[in-house]
Amino acid sequence: MSEQRNLILAIVLSVVILLGFQTLFPGDPPPPPPIESPAVGTPGATGSAVPGVSGPGASLPGTVPTASVDRRTAIAADPRIRINTPRLHGSIRLRGGWIDDLTLPDYRQTTDPKSPEIALLNPRDAADPYFVDFGWLNALGSSATVPTSETPWVADGTTLAPGQPVTLTWDNGEGLTFVRRFEIDANYMFTVQQSVRNSSGQPVTLHSYGRVSRHGTPETSGFYILHEGMLGGMQEKVMEVDYDTIAEDGDIKEQTREGWIGFTDKYWMTMLIPDRATAFEGAFRHTYVGGIDKYQTDYLADPITVASGSEVTLTNRLFAGAKEVDLIDGYEESLNIPLFGNTIDWGWFPFLTQPLFIAIDFFNSLLGNLGLAIIATTIIIKTLFLPLAYKSYVSMNAMKELQPEMVKIRERYGEDRQRMQQEMMGLYKKNKVNPVSGCVPILLQIPVFFALYKVLFVTIEMRHAPFYGWIQDLSAPDPTNIFELFGLIPWDTPDLLHLGIWPILMGGSMWLLQKMNPTPPDPMQARIMMMLPIVFTFFLARFPAGLVIYWTANNLLSILQQYAIKRRMANRKKQPAKST
Repeated sequence: MSEQRNLILAIVLSVVILLGFQTLFPGDPPPPPPIESPAVGTPGATGSAVPGVSGPGASLPGTVPTASVDRRTAIAADPRIRINTPRLHGSIRLRGGWIDDLTLPDYRQTTDPKSPEIALLNPRDAADPYFVDFGWLNALGSSATVPTSETPWVADGTTLAPGQPVTLTWDNGEGLTFVRRFEIDANYMFTVQQSVRNSSGQPVTLHSYGRVSRHGTPETSGFYILHEGMLGGMQEKVMEVDYDTIAEDGDIKEQTREGWIGFTDKYWMTMLIPDRATAFEGAFRHTYVGGIDKYQTDYLADPITVASGSEVTLTNRLFAGAKEVDLIDGYEESLNIPLFGNTIDWGWFPFLTQPLFIAIDFFNSLLGNLGLAIIATTIIIKTLFLPLAYKSYVSMNAMKELQPEMVKIRERYGEDRQRMQQEMMGLYKKNKVNPVSGCVPILLQIPVFFALYKVLFVTIEMRHAPFYGWIQDLSAPDPTNIFELFGLIPWDTPDLLHLGIWPILMGGSMWLLQKMNPTPPDPMQARIMMMLPIVFTFFLARFPAGLVIYWTANNLLSILQQYAIKRRMANRKKQPAKST
C-alpha cells in the first residue's frame, strides 16, 4: 500500500511544486527602466563591421546620451515616408532611411478599443529607441563613400502601402548610385531591395547589412516558460539569447547561408531575413554606454564586387508585427523561410501545444468565442480519455470493496512491513486489481494542463479574447475577488488572497468530483485528496482565466462521466446471473 501512497504523494507534490513555482517565483524581476534615452550618432562608413560595433569593446551608435523627447516630437523632427496599411501605421525616416516608427492598429494597450495602438518601433530620440536599418559597408581595401545614418535619401513617393512601393535614391557623387526600394504586404512583411549602380570606372566591393537596434532593456514577462529577447534561426537551429545572457557573456556570432535574426517579445517581433543569394554572419551584440544597455541583432553579408557599368541588387525582408500563428506559418511556407514557425515559443513539447492550439483555433472559427472553443476542446480531450477514466473508476471501486481485507492484513502484519506488502500484492493479484490504475488519468492530464497553459500564455490569439460576463481577457486572471466582495470593498489584497468567481467554481466542482469518487483506503491519501480542492483553488486563481475555465469544464465533465459509470456498474450488479 505504501507504493500507492508514495505515487499519489509524488503526483500531488509535483503538481503543487510546478504550479507554485510559476506563481511564487515568476523569474527574475524586470529591470528598472533606463534613466535616459540615447541619441544615435553617425556610424562609421568603412571597415567590415556592422554600424554600431566596430571592434572589441566598441559601442553601438550614439555614445553620448541626450534627454529624450516625446515620441510625436521625435517623429516630426525629420522628413518621412508614411506607412499606411490595414495592419501597420508609421513612417520611414528619410534621413538615413530608417524604419523607426511602427504601431499596430489591430492591437491596443488594454481591452478598451479606444486605448492607444501598440507601438512596436520608436525613433532614436524618443524613449526606448527601437529601429531597423539596412545599408552597405566597404569591404577591406575599398574606400567608397556609402550611405550613413545621416544620408538624405530622395523618395519617389510619399506613402508606402500594399501595392504602392516607395523607392529611395542617393548618389554619392563618385559614380555610385544607391537605391533602396521598400514594399509591404497587407500584413507585417516588408521587402527591401538594395541596389548599387556603378558608373565610377572602377570596381567596388561592398558588404550589405541589416540591423535591429534596441536601447534600454525592455520589460519582460519574467516567466521561464517563455523566451523574450534576441532570437535567430541559423544553421538549422534556433538560437535564443536572453538580455542578461548577452550582457554577461558578450557578443555571439554565427556564420550561415540562410536564416533570420532579430528580437522577440511575448506577442510581437522584429526579424531580419537576409537575401539567400549570399552567405552572411548573424550576430547578437550588447554594450553599456552612459548608463544605458544597448542591444543589436544584425547580419553582415559576404562581400560582393560591383563591376563598373553594372548593377547589383539584393532582396532582404523584414517582419515587424504580431506573432500570429497562421500568418507566421504561412510566411515560412510561401517564402521558404526555414524554422520561421519557431519564432513562436511552443516549448519543449510542441507535439502537445501545437495540436491543442489547432483544436482551439478550429472550434473558435466554428463557435466565434475562444472560451467556448476551450470548452469544446475539453470535451474532445475527455472523450479521448474516457476508456482510461472508466478503468480508473472501476479500479477505485474495487479497492474500496477490498478495504476490509486490507485492514485485516494491516492489523495482522503491521509490524512486518515486508510481509504486509507481500500480502497486499497477493490480494491485488487475486482480485485482479491494479492499485495504481486510478492515478493514470491524473498523470495524463498533467501534461495536457501545462500544454494548455503554454498555449494560453504565448499565443497572441488568446490576448484580450473575451468570454462572457466579466471575463474580457482569457489570457489574464479572473479580475473578480471574493476578498474584496467582488469590487464592493476597494482595497488591494495580496496575490495569495486573490480569489475570483471562476477559481471558486473550479474548486467547488473539484470538491464535488472527489465526493463522488470512492474514498481512498489509506487515511493519509484521504487527507491529501481532501486538501487538493483548496490548494488548487488558490493556486489557479492567478492563472489565465481560460485555463481555469478549462479545468472547471474538465471537472464538470468528469462528474457526468462518474455518474454515468456509477449507474452502469449499479445496473450490472442488479442484473441476475444467467442460468446455464
